[in-house]
Amino acid sequence: MKASEVHIGSIPLGGPHPIRLQSMTTTDTLDVAATVSQCIAIANAGADYVRITAQGVREAEALRQVKAALKKRGYSIPLVADIHFNPAAAEVAARYVEKVRINPGNFADRAGGAGEPALLREKFVRLLNICKEHGTALRVGVNHGSLSARMMGRYGDTPQGMVESAMEFLRICRDENFANVVASMKSSNTRVMVYATRLLAQRMAEEGMSYPLHLGVTEAGEGEDGRIKSAVGIGALLADGLGSTIRVSLTEEPQREIPVAKKLARYFSARANRPALPEHPEHDFFGYAKRASLPASAAPVGGQNPVAVAADLSQQRHITRRDIELLGFTFDGQAWQGSDSTPDLIYVGTNGVDDIPLQNLHILSDKDVRLMRCKPSFLGEDFFDFLRRNPQTLLVLALKNGARGIDEQRNFFLRLKKNGIANAVLLHRTYSEADYESLQLQAAADFGALLIDGFGDGVMLSLLQPSCATADLVGTGFRILQAARIRFSKTEYIACPGCGRTLFDLQKTLQAVKTRTSHLKGLKIAVMGCIVNGPGEMADADYGYVGAGPGRVSLYKGRVRMETGVDQQHAVDRLIMLIKQGGDWQDYSPPESGLLKSHP
Repeated sequence: MKASEVHIGSIPLGGPHPIRLQSMTTTDTLDVAATVSQCIAIANAGADYVRITAQGVREAEALRQVKAALKKRGYSIPLVADIHFNPAAAEVAARYVEKVRINPGNFADRAGGAGEPALLREKFVRLLNICKEHGTALRVGVNHGSLSARMMGRYGDTPQGMVESAMEFLRICRDENFANVVASMKSSNTRVMVYATRLLAQRMAEEGMSYPLHLGVTEAGEGEDGRIKSAVGIGALLADGLGSTIRVSLTEEPQREIPVAKKLARYFSARANRPALPEHPEHDFFGYAKRASLPASAAPVGGQNPVAVAADLSQQRHITRRDIELLGFTFDGQAWQGSDSTPDLIYVGTNGVDDIPLQNLHILSDKDVRLMRCKPSFLGEDFFDFLRRNPQTLLVLALKNGARGIDEQRNFFLRLKKNGIANAVLLHRTYSEADYESLQLQAAADFGALLIDGFGDGVMLSLLQPSCATADLVGTGFRILQAARIRFSKTEYIACPGCGRTLFDLQKTLQAVKTRTSHLKGLKIAVMGCIVNGPGEMADADYGYVGAGPGRVSLYKGRVRMETGVDQQHAVDRLIMLIKQGGDWQDYSPPESGLLKSHP
């Protein structure tokens, strides 16, 4: 989507400009020295903008001191004030910083917007006039789970409700001739984030708007899971040609977000300014529906089987028992035993496995798949005739990136549907990346876009040159499926990155919770820093640990607050007790084998 240009200090956004990168401080905004220090660390990491929370007028006033201190030290990076619940704080901040972010959900509630749209408009127009006077940009940032009561009552907690919440504010911007505006649809649920952003882009286009889009998966967590989850959501939209700026939200030091964002932006730089998601009336790209397929005859793929993860051992000269063990399998004397992290099938190419016991293993060779490298350009009537006669032949779609890659891949599935073809399809991509993080980000973006669209019955990652173990690639496959909310094989953590509102150490707390609960397969647990993003942004969580005040925590089951004011020293124990009372606890039993990490 060709976005209009927005001026944010000396670094414009949208238009012909590259994807801009940003992060957010986690310090107390009133601690000016600490906030300045963190802003510098973020700037030095390569960020274009730094966001700082301003929960009240005092914090908004402190932004003037932060800006002055940064200027004194030679830094002119534009600052963004993050506002929730407090229009007065937004009005103060707009006088000092280059951009203000507001959340229509809680801005509306506190402005009387739940029942009085006229009062909402009055409050918002006053902020726009201040922004005009000071040359300040604005982000209309909608968060899933924090819609206003009025929007919730009308649309529910849906992508449609998120979009209408944003459009209400964007229409006011248009009416007031205020063009310096950015919009975002954020959620910890990658599907909701993708569908809502696509729908917003469509609605803006219908009404003649072209405001730049800010992309981000909120509360993505940390480590490999947080990076892959961010890449699935952000990558799916960048592949659509959407997005002018990105923020990767990790429960880590904020400057660590920027290298991840850089890698994502670089991967999609060749796809800039391509047309946005094209119209496909034969498929719904604004909600999830998995493509119906028939089970393959050679492997547990397709049909009612879960989306599979395949291990590629085809480059091995000779496959040994040790190769199978390195995938996480153990042999009990009669059959191989796997786990939630072992592959569903093993592709061996032309290799033989005659000297290896095969019980409980699903081996796939070139003899089982006649069309191992099925490219979109191969589609023709002879191809379709063959598939109609062989509906259980497994197809393997060779993925590629590039400006036209995602379009060709979608068209492949749409043409199968149009011709009545229901063969199972394994998505396959071979990478040359030596850097393991880059490989994971690229794979998450490539596979995630199709999986969120409902395409693909399995995934397989391969390497041109070995730079990590095959088991690592299998683990990445499982992580991608979980990030796309296709298949849950481990505990899901929804954890915010923290900000000036957070009153405890989020990183240590998340690790404490993970240590006690990481064996609870499929359970979704949220660790949230404060009430602003707590109950709303953990909308999909089964249980939640939410900061309620200094040293105090509230515990949730779903969206229902079960305990309030729990001493932080005992909060993890109380969380475990709550999970047990809810019937979701499982006793921990160490796995007999696990994936081996060969990369640094």
